[in-house]
Amino acid sequence: MSVAAGFLEPLFAEGFFENEAVHVALAVGTAVAIVAAVVGVFTVMRGQSFAGESLGDIGTTGGSAASLVGVGPLAGFVVVDVLAAAAMELIGVQRVRGRDLATGIVLGAAIGLSALFLYLDTTHGSGNGSTVTILFGSIFAISSSTIPAVVALALVSVALIAALYRPLLLSTVSPEIAAARGIPVRLVGAVYLLTLALATALAAITIGTILSTALLIGPAAAALRLTTRPLRAMLAATGFGIAAVWIGIVLAYDSYYWPPHEHGWPVSFFVVALVFVTYLLSGLPGLRDRRRLRVLDRAEPVAVEP
Repeated sequence: MSVAAGFLEPLFAEGFFENEAVHVALAVGTAVAIVAAVVGVFTVMRGQSFAGESLGDIGTTGGSAASLVGVGPLAGFVVVDVLAAAAMELIGVQRVRGRDLATGIVLGAAIGLSALFLYLDTTHGSGNGSTVTILFGSIFAISSSTIPAVVALALVSVALIAALYRPLLLSTVSPEIAAARGIPVRLVGAVYLLTLALATALAAITIGTILSTALLIGPAAAALRLTTRPLRAMLAATGFGIAAVWIGIVLAYDSYYWPPHEHGWPVSFFVVALVFVTYLLSGLPGLRDRRRLRVLDRAEPVAVEP
C-alpha cells in the first residue's frame, strides 16, 4: 500500500481523493463525457458540428438568464438549448441546405439576448464571477445536488439515441433511402436535435458554453478517424472523452500547487487541450493507414453498420 501511495503521490496533489468537489467533478464529468461521445458521433456523421457549436453558444443566453433570476445554470442551459433546437427545426433545419441558415438565424437572435443578460448580470448582479463560469465552466463549483439531474438528462439522451439508433443511422447516411423505407426522417431528426441540445447543455456546465463543442465534437471526430463503425466510434469517443475529463480534473487540482500558488488553472483549458492532442494523434499516418486497410479488406459499406 505504501509503495502504491508513493507511486501516486507525484501524480495526485494532497487531499485529491478526499475532496468532495473532486468526487462531484468526476461523477458529472464522466456522465457528460459519455453523452457527448454518443451524440457527438452522430453530430459529426450528420455534418451538424455548426449546430452543436451554435447550441453551445446559445446556452450562454440560458446560463446568463438563470444567473439573473438566481437559479442554477443547468436549468437555463437545458431550457434555452431545447427551445433553440425546436426553433431550428421549425425554420428548416431538417433540410440539408437549410441547416446553416436556420442555425445562423437562431444563433444571431440568442447572442443578442446573451449580450443583454450578461450586461444586466454585470451591472445589477452580485458580481460573483458568474459570467466567467457560464462562458468557461467551473466543474469544481458544481453542487452535489446537481448530480441526479445530470445523470437523469444523460440517461434520457442515451436512451433516445439507443431507441432510434437504426432509423437515425439510416437517415444520417441516406435520408432518401430512409424516407423510401417509410422512416419519418423529420421526426427522427427532431429527436436527434433534442439529444444534441441536452448534450451541449450538459457539456456547458462542465467546460463552459464557449468550449462545450470541444467535448462534443473532438473525441467523436478522433474516433471516426480510427473506425467507420458507429458503435465502435462511440466506445472510442467515450474513452477519449472520459480520459480527457479525468486527466483534466487531476491537472487542474494539481495546478493549485503550481507557481503562483493558490491560483489554479481552469479544468476547461486542460480538457480542451487534451481533446485537441487526441484528435491530432488520431490522424497519425500509421493509424489511418491501418484503418484504410481494414476497410479495403472488408470491401463492404461499413459506414452504415453498427
